[in-house]
This record gives sequence, C-alpha cells and structure tokens, in this order.
Amino acid sequence: MATSTATTVIKPTVEYTSTTRRFVMGGIFLALAAVIWLFFVRTTDPGAITTFGLNPGGSTQFEYPDWVFNSVNMLNILAGLAALAGGYQVARGFGKRTNLVLSLVAGAFIFGFLTWAAADQSLNLAGLLRSTLQRAVPITLGALSGILCERAGVVNIAIEGMMLTAAMVSALVGSLTNLWGGLIAGILAGGLLALIHAILSIKYKTDQIVSGTVINIFSIGITSFISAKFLQKYEELNSSGTFPQFEIPLLSKIPFIGPIAFDHNIFMYGMFLFLIVLHFGLFFTRWGLRLRSVGEHPKAADTLGINVFRTRYMAVILGGMMAGFGGAYFTLGSVGRFDEVMTAGRGFIGLAAMIFGNWRPFGAFGAGLLFGFADMLASKLAILGVQIPSEFLLMAPYIATMIVLAGVVGRSQAPAADGKPYEKE
Repeated sequence: MATSTATTVIKPTVEYTSTTRRFVMGGIFLALAAVIWLFFVRTTDPGAITTFGLNPGGSTQFEYPDWVFNSVNMLNILAGLAALAGGYQVARGFGKRTNLVLSLVAGAFIFGFLTWAAADQSLNLAGLLRSTLQRAVPITLGALSGILCERAGVVNIAIEGMMLTAAMVSALVGSLTNLWGGLIAGILAGGLLALIHAILSIKYKTDQIVSGTVINIFSIGITSFISAKFLQKYEELNSSGTFPQFEIPLLSKIPFIGPIAFDHNIFMYGMFLFLIVLHFGLFFTRWGLRLRSVGEHPKAADTLGINVFRTRYMAVILGGMMAGFGGAYFTLGSVGRFDEVMTAGRGFIGLAAMIFGNWRPFGAFGAGLLFGFADMLASKLAILGVQIPSEFLLMAPYIATMIVLAGVVGRSQAPAADGKPYEKE
C-alpha cells in the first residue's frame, strides 16, 4: 500500500524595497555625511571645544554640569555614523526601518550643526529644546485643527484666519473680563468661523479653497480694523495678561525632561492632552471610525447609516475650536496683548505640518517640533554670530516638506474624499 505524503513549503516573507528608494535614501545619508566632513569638520579648529548647557533657563530645581567635548572629534563620529548608514542603505537597505534611520541621521546632522555653530562657544541645549517646544504649540494646534477637518473630507485653509480672529477676541474679552473668559471667547470665535466655512463648503458646496481664502481675508481685515480703531487707542481693551506657568507634580521632577516639558502654562498641557485624546479618538473609537469613513468613502458611510453631513459639520466646528484655542495662545499664552497679523502664517505652517505628519496627530507634532526648532534656531545662531542668513534656516522645514510630498521619504496619503463635496443620492 503506497503512502503519499504532502510537503508544505512555507516561504519566508521577503520585504521588498524598490531599488530607486534604496539608492536615493542612501544618497541622502551619504550627502549629509559629506556635508558634515566638508563644511563642518574642515572649517573647525582641531582644538575647538563645544559646550552645551543642560539647564533650562530659569530652572534651579536641577543643576547639571555642562557637556563639554572636542568639536572635531564629535563631528567625525557623527559623519562616520551617517556614512555607515548610507553605505548599508545602498548595499542592503533598511527596509521598513528606513524612515527611522533617516530620522536618526537627520538628528545626527542637526546635532553636528549645533556642535559646529557652538565651537569654542557655549549653547544652552536644554533652553533650546524648551523654546522649541513652546514655538511648536500653535503650529501643532493648527495641524490638529486641519486633521479634524480633513479626516472628515473638508479642506480648511482658513486655520490662519481662525487663529488670528481668536487671538484678537481673546485679548479683547480677556481684558474686559478675565483670562478664562478670553480663552472661552477665543475658542467660540474659531468655532463660529468654522461654522461659516462648514455651511459654505458642505451645504452650498462652495469651493473649499475659495471659502477658506475668503475667511482668511476677512479675518485679516476685521482684526486690523478693530486693532487700529480701538485696541491701540484704548490700552485697557488690549491688556489681557497671560496664564501663569505651573509645574505638573511628579512629571516636573523627571531629570532633564521635567523642567523642559512640564513647567508651562495651560496651552502646552492642552496640546499634550489633545494629542493623546485625538489620536485615541480617531483610531480606537467608533466616533473616530465614523469620522474617518466620511473622509474616505462617504457613500459607503451613508449606506451604513452614518450621517455624512452632520459628521462633517461636527468635525469642521471642532477643528475651528481647536484653531481658536491655538489662536488664544498668541495673546493669553505668550505676549498678553494683540498685535496686527501676529499669527504670522502659523496656521499655514500648521497645514504643512499636518501633511508632513501624514494626517496623524503625533506625526504632525513631530513636524511642529521641526518647524519650531528652525524658528528658534535662527535667533539662537544670530546670538552665536554664525554667518548664515536666517532665511536659509527657515527654508529647511519647507524643503523637507517638499521631499515628503515628492514621495522620497514615503508617500503622504491624504483622505480619499478630502476636498470633495458629498452629493446625497
């Protein structure tokens, strides 16, 4: 009696990485290594010493000794690591870990840049990180506003106008009442403009870009008029003050990180809270699933009984209120008064951070840190006397955004129905 045996061959999963992507990313790693060697090492004195301060300004709770090291030795190590990463990427490829390696190599390049800039000088590294985090707050909040709207399928380029209007309303109402009254008024102002944008975009199916542009133009005009007519003439209408800083128990005691991240006012903690809540809500709740469904496949969502129009209204209004909270930061969380066009394009930068972060909250936060770092670095390097125009430093995040959009780092995926009005059948 013949016995037949069946042999099952299990083939290992082979991770495929395109040759073009492997060589392009490897070339980027090698180019960064070359820049460190050619422009940083060759222009630095072999005996130069870099000093990094590790104590945030104003913090006396922890006292750490300065980090002192030879500049050229550190730059050679960083360049060598970047070159090794580039060589391995060209030869074998890091596969799914390529973006992580890119982040590490980019971090090494930035650290090398700071090492070169502070050669034979001192730079407060902890203070730089703290200021970067502060500068990232309005950008991240603007990005979260955009995520709420665009995940539901509505493009909102009016974030800049919503933030600017909220900044003025917060200062005015805060001066007349108190800080909390100003904050609530700013949030409501952002929500009101968002409601107008929602009605035009969802009910009347106006082009969403045109609708957002109209709101931006209106906001610049009305805030400038009120500022010139009333706020500049009557100082009591433009002196709201700012929310005080306070430490978070236990978290503020974490060495090094505590004073940097957990000794701020409510806007910083609000940003952290919204990051967690929005990420969890979008990807781990039924509410988030429904919101994302109307931004990806509204007809399928409608078939399943989800009210597409109501969901989009809710998302846009919540996004506007988020923008209002971000706008209030400029007056109630930063300077305590309103100045014309004080948002200075942070709403538009927030949209870039949203795209950079691939429409995900924590990705947008990382992009916000990058923009905030570039913004702060320009002023820090001016103090160090580095002969690099600040405009070139401010270009870096936008160049990185274009690289992301070009698909070099990984193609950014917008919601499928983003910007498309829904026609109910």
